[in-house]
Amino acid sequence: MNLRKIIVSLLGLAIIAVGFFGMQKMSSKEKKQRPKEEKTIPTVFTKEVRNSDNAVTITASGNLAARDRIEIYSEVQGIFQNSAHQFKPGVYYKSGELLLSLNSDEARANLRSQKSNLYNQVVSILPELKFDYPEAFQKWQNYANSFDIEQRLKPLPEASSERENLFIVGKNIGTSWYNVKNSEERMGKYSLYAPFDGILIEANVDKGALVRPGFKIGEFINPSNYELEVAVNSSFAKYLKVGNVVSLHDVEKTSTWSGKVSRVNSLIDPNTQTIQAFIRVNGSGLREGMYLEANLSAENEENTFEVSRKNLVDNNKLFVYSDGKLDLKEVETIHFTDKTAIVRGLPNGTEILDKMLPGAYDGIKVNKFKAEEN
Repeated sequence: MNLRKIIVSLLGLAIIAVGFFGMQKMSSKEKKQRPKEEKTIPTVFTKEVRNSDNAVTITASGNLAARDRIEIYSEVQGIFQNSAHQFKPGVYYKSGELLLSLNSDEARANLRSQKSNLYNQVVSILPELKFDYPEAFQKWQNYANSFDIEQRLKPLPEASSERENLFIVGKNIGTSWYNVKNSEERMGKYSLYAPFDGILIEANVDKGALVRPGFKIGEFINPSNYELEVAVNSSFAKYLKVGNVVSLHDVEKTSTWSGKVSRVNSLIDPNTQTIQAFIRVNGSGLREGMYLEANLSAENEENTFEVSRKNLVDNNKLFVYSDGKLDLKEVETIHFTDKTAIVRGLPNGTEILDKMLPGAYDGIKVNKFKAEEN
């Protein structure tokens, strides 16, 4: 019985040993058949640096606003009575045409009353002047004779002496004259006229409505001249100069206009670190409030070249091809646009990557692409 167990055990061990050596042989065979991996060297596209003068172009955007505009407020109270045209947004008025007039019957009657009182004061001093200041009588007599309540007030006669002046002042004639003059000036505020050719863009009253002092009646603009206000990074302040030519286009880029920088604010906004630049522009198709994008041609930067922003590493380094490998070189970044950057710092003829190589690093071995010659 023991002999039989020994024989079975030996057979089991033999089978295991055969299987083990068989696996080892198969494994070594597979290793021999597996080919060696060859390390591939990537191919890159390059271009030569050609330094030249490159214009710095600043891109900004904003909304158009009319350069000539007035917000119409009432300084007096009255019923909206008349206008040269229908007082509605979009209506055109020529320079000097009546924008609106308010009913001034009450104010006019009060002015007549004040003028009448002044006239009575002047007439009342004539007897005293004739006896006490005979040299001044005739001019005051002439002033009274020419006095017309319906006409604008004339200046008072000038006093010939200090005594005459004190006499006139004592009668409060000067005070009355200034009160009448003030009322006359106020009468002019009941009618408002267009200061230039333009259109209403806002109208807040209709005929027959009561207008109170301080009420905004509307807004009037000149649709021929516009100004675009843009916020520009303060770092570009040195490039902005009055008179710089600006190319403008709408959002869809279907229309373009040409403008000029008319003003540059020297104040830097502490919150956004930007400065205001104002661009004057006119032309057909422009409208109040229109959103435009502006390309401001600032000035040329000498000895620079333009590259794609995708090729920049950390915004100030470029890969340079040299002797079958890439070297990472630092450059001076002058200006960024949406897609490109103007840089300086590499000599002419330096070969840089034309298209960024994924996974590139300083010192990586590469092959340079060569176009086939015919």
